[in-house]
Amino acid sequence: MANKRVQMIVRGRVQGVFFRAAAQREARRLGITGWVKNRADGSVEVMAEGDEESIRELSLWANHGPSAARVDNVDIRWRGYTGEWPEFSIIE
Repeated sequence: MANKRVQMIVRGRVQGVFFRAAAQREARRLGITGWVKNRADGSVEVMAEGDEESIRELSLWANHGPSAARVDNVDIRWRGYTGEWPEFSIIE
């Protein structure tokens, strides 16, 4: 499968529940690169690159997140693959 890039905005109770750390673990498990960060509006943003199947699996995971999270909505936008990140990081 071809490599893909996706941007996700995850809304709900997703800050202060270890969403970013859990997303990083999941992305690394799937071999995905990119980053995750908290946004000022209380949502979490994920920018991820990898093979399409792994990206889709991460997207499915984002719809529920870690056990303490409550995900209300995930806005997913497909972008052009760039290969710019060596790993998956948490941005403070």
